[in-house]
Amino acid sequence: MKTAQNIVVIGAGIVGVSTAIWLMRAGKTVTLIDRAAPGEGTSHGNGGVLASCAMVPVTTPGLGMKGPKLLLDRNFPLFLRWTYLPRLYPWLRKYMGHANDSDTRRIANGLTTIVADSVEQHEALAKGTLAEKWLHPSDYSFAYIDRAAYQADAYVWELRKIAGFEPVIIEGDAVHEYEPALGPDFKFLAVMKGHGHIKDPGGYVKDLAREFESMGGTILCAEVQGFELSVGALRSVTTDQGNIACDAAVLTTGVWSKSLAKKLGLNVPLETERGYHIIFKNPSIQLKAPLMITTGKFVATPMAEGLRCAGIVEFGGLEAGPSKAPLKFLRRAVMQAFPDLTYDDSVEWLGHRPAPADSLPLIGEIGETGVYAGFGHHHIGLTGGPKTGRMIADMITQGGSNLDTAPFDPQRFSK
Repeated sequence: MKTAQNIVVIGAGIVGVSTAIWLMRAGKTVTLIDRAAPGEGTSHGNGGVLASCAMVPVTTPGLGMKGPKLLLDRNFPLFLRWTYLPRLYPWLRKYMGHANDSDTRRIANGLTTIVADSVEQHEALAKGTLAEKWLHPSDYSFAYIDRAAYQADAYVWELRKIAGFEPVIIEGDAVHEYEPALGPDFKFLAVMKGHGHIKDPGGYVKDLAREFESMGGTILCAEVQGFELSVGALRSVTTDQGNIACDAAVLTTGVWSKSLAKKLGLNVPLETERGYHIIFKNPSIQLKAPLMITTGKFVATPMAEGLRCAGIVEFGGLEAGPSKAPLKFLRRAVMQAFPDLTYDDSVEWLGHRPAPADSLPLIGEIGETGVYAGFGHHHIGLTGGPKTGRMIADMITQGGSNLDTAPFDPQRFSK
């Protein structure tokens, strides 16, 4: 089959921009299309951590029994707009169906392919570009109240160990020698070496997009409406600015990919997991590296703008604006973790994580349409974006990837 030469990448977040750069490096002609500027949306608002150990899905065994109780617990960062429940239920039933040991291990094994070498993949993508300045190799630590709380997560840590990630343990007074900003309640740290973080995720993706343009790539601001196929081959991508001729396309628009994928025969059980962050500007504390605060399930990351605290799970769809309760919870949890924190100002943000019912992204060609999926990364979009982009570029330019891509096959959702 003839190798594609003119390729449209739909979506200018981290996955789309990474794909576009790797395709340009392979000598292809690439147009990057998005209705917004590069680096907006979820690629702007995430926790900024290159979480190489983040291969364990949320749907661990026992979640089905704990979930309803957690929804009613004001001290747990899980929220639901109850009026959205009838629309959420079909997805939620499938999602919770994976909360068992065999599925959890299968999913974790698949996700390890995408996340385990995250820092190296980001370095390969960004080295020598304007974006390189935002990339910082670092530790990534999990802060617990005590050893008992850490041991309660033994199942998750076992799966991380299987994937090759074992923490360095710090206890007692040594915790605050390592990270003085933590409050006195925290007496146990599980420190993951060989990780990293991005000091400005939105700025990082924007600088990568500038690199793409400097290579001769084209960025178009437009709304993609569908695809024109003729005799089984892709002819163009249809937009509100007209048709863009191409012989391959890549769909990387996160949760918004669902409607476009449906036009190609995929009925993807995909929901938005609404996530929040707060940036505390000119903070009085300076973290040495990102911290996962396990009591509040949020990540605190030192960034160029200040201290970003990101987390929360809320189900409520794409249309509704921010809710007050999740932000109130996050502020309370931040002050419990960092009781000495003061700051000049704060900025709140809401974004949409694309959550497939089986917690595995879609990566690969949709049937034989010439359109490739690259979406559904849930909590690992920034972490796994460059690896995903490289995998898709290999599929298009070399006819396949040297990695096992079966867990991510989009056709698992074909009608």
